Amino acid sequence: MKRGPISSFMEEHYKHFNAASLIDAAKGYEKHIANGGKMMMTIAGAMSTAELGKSLAEMIRQDKISILSCTGNNPEEDVMNLVAHKHYKRVPKYRDLTPKDEFELLQQGLNRVTDTCIPEDTAFRRLQKHIFEIWKEADEKGERYFPHEFLYKLLLSGVLEQYYEIDPKNSWMLEAAKKNLPMVIPGWEDSTMGNIFTSYCIKGDLKPSTMKSGVEYMMFLADWYPKNAGGPGIGFFQIGGGIAGDFPICVVPMLAQDLELEDTPYWAYFCQISDSTTSYGSYSGAIPNEKITWGKLLPDTPSFVIESDATIVAPLVFAWVLGW
Repeated sequence: MKRGPISSFMEEHYKHFNAASLIDAAKGYEKHIANGGKMMMTIAGAMSTAELGKSLAEMIRQDKISILSCTGNNPEEDVMNLVAHKHYKRVPKYRDLTPKDEFELLQQGLNRVTDTCIPEDTAFRRLQKHIFEIWKEADEKGERYFPHEFLYKLLLSGVLEQYYEIDPKNSWMLEAAKKNLPMVIPGWEDSTMGNIFTSYCIKGDLKPSTMKSGVEYMMFLADWYPKNAGGPGIGFFQIGGGIAGDFPICVVPMLAQDLELEDTPYWAYFCQISDSTTSYGSYSGAIPNEKITWGKLLPDTPSFVIESDATIVAPLVFAWVLGW
């Protein structure tokens, strides 16, 4: 692949330590895809509010990602950024805020994520009225869908186009919806939309069964993985730690050990971007070798750890894979 200015700079200057790990991981990703392999990408943290969509959407467009696993906040926050970006408030000196300052932001309807505040009225509530109509229609018909499928329906309906405040090509959820990209969202209940859905269930407006569950997400993944793990196999690219990564990576030992499908292929590539170091049972900081003992990786699996800020590193890895 012809290298663009960003990846050319990286190749010239990123020679040691985390910079070298970044290059090695990016080359491994590129090689895996070039050989016909597939890639699972897992997204934790507040990467959508950090506008990862500017590069992630292009990765989806160019088929560099085969399936996604996300914390519940990331899909909805990408859509919120799509429809309410101009109303976001940046707080560059967030480290200087006092508890009183924080409470004043709350009173203004601004929910802070590090240096960025998400506006409640134009983000959460703007989505709420439209997603409720889709939930309610399915509920009344006795239909059931996964959380991401409801968001896909919302985006593809076109009802949100009236609110767009960024170039839609930078919305990774919109690109995923167009491709009907497979996705799992473990622990979706721990998201704003999950909380809102729960509130409607408590009030009796919706039935909990209308939303497919985390168990059903794992059942879907258990079906998808063997069907797609042939040949070069499926790689695993993990941004951050926690449930977004822990949930899907466990499908391999579950298939091999719990379902006793002993010929289940292991993950064929692994990379994690994390600023958490291994200590006292920290999953987010667990190194790849530990995953070998759990039946997730093999000793010779190409494995990489980049100990750095994912908001800096992930777009650079994507730039390399895309040839930018």
